[in-house]
Amino acid sequence: MAKTVLVINSGSSSIKYQLVDLETGEGIASGLVEKIGEPVDGHYKHEFNGEKHELEEPIHDHEQGLKRVLGFFDEFGPKLADAGIVAVGHRVVQGGSLFPKPALVTDKTINQVKDLAVLAPLHNGPEAKGAEVMRALLPDVPQVFVFDSSFFFQLPKASSTYALNKEVAEQYHIRRYGAHGTSHEFISSVVPSVIGKPAEGLKQIVLHIGNGASASAEISGKPVETSMGLTPLEGLMMGGRTGDIDPAVVFHLIRNAHMSVDELDTLFNKRSGMTGMTGYGDLREVHRLVSEGNEDAKLALDVYVHRIVGYIGNYTAQMGGVDVITFTAGVGENDDVVRKMVCDKLAPFGVKLDEEKNATRSKEPRIISAPDSAVTICVIPTNEELAIARKSAAIAEEGKDTYGNVFSK
Repeated sequence: MAKTVLVINSGSSSIKYQLVDLETGEGIASGLVEKIGEPVDGHYKHEFNGEKHELEEPIHDHEQGLKRVLGFFDEFGPKLADAGIVAVGHRVVQGGSLFPKPALVTDKTINQVKDLAVLAPLHNGPEAKGAEVMRALLPDVPQVFVFDSSFFFQLPKASSTYALNKEVAEQYHIRRYGAHGTSHEFISSVVPSVIGKPAEGLKQIVLHIGNGASASAEISGKPVETSMGLTPLEGLMMGGRTGDIDPAVVFHLIRNAHMSVDELDTLFNKRSGMTGMTGYGDLREVHRLVSEGNEDAKLALDVYVHRIVGYIGNYTAQMGGVDVITFTAGVGENDDVVRKMVCDKLAPFGVKLDEEKNATRSKEPRIISAPDSAVTICVIPTNEELAIARKSAAIAEEGKDTYGNVFSK
């Protein structure tokens, strides 16, 4: 009988889920719950066996949404009781310094995840709520928190430490935590087999670029750098986030525009980046504007690529070279224009793209550089759900986590 893990990703007003087959690594069923707690009808989508089932109704809270999701499995399949479910894995953005590894969901860990919401306000609260609800709905199945920040907990001190007053940094736990760690870890572990080289000594840069975007550098599979910081705001330009910006812009806007902390938070996290510069967070719309001769869109795309290239240069210098650069996530996997713009800037360093391979749409892991390129360029689809499923299953099988929490029915 197949062994499966139900992976839950709870957002502030949405829930994504996927039932993962541990043997094949494939998603058997998946779905989406949108517009939770909003004054309009919410939307459910459940996909299984090539069939799509949709429903619209007001969704008051996460509990109602998740109850309905479990109902879908019963009604439309596959029935969880027959699907060999061994664990429920919950993606959590911020584990702080408390959780360098995954943890069993208990009353204590739920409260700890809630407390860490100060570092990821949009994510941690809903993620803790999702785990709380699922634990009550499926009490006989081990529930596991898998943290996005865990992978980068291994960063060298020189990379994770800010040049901030030591006492203040320690008191308020301010350091580089990074994000998208589950994706960066998954991709960097797959790269050696894709390019046919041993992981030992391999110097790689992973570009996880979607609506949220981050870069990382790994040597022998261990992270040495990443672009997101205390929060996911730092680093590359993103769909709605500024990425790197002079912190004094905050003081300037407080003094001159009389903006509040909350207004600044919204401005930097939701109303900037591609959205702030062009009106659209979606790169497909930005490309359309560029083709129509829109100067704002052209500048925004140039800034976007400029930032990515800058991080590649930084990380190459920090590692003393680079063997492979991998594009992943929504933009990285699907946007051949951005990939070409980035690689063209790297041409003076011997990077050569195979134009035909770059232009080919595919869901397969692949090399898109020319055979004589000084650096191998890859496109590898990320699979955070599979990574979360594997980590959750390992803890479920063990019956305990590294913090001494034990699963008991």
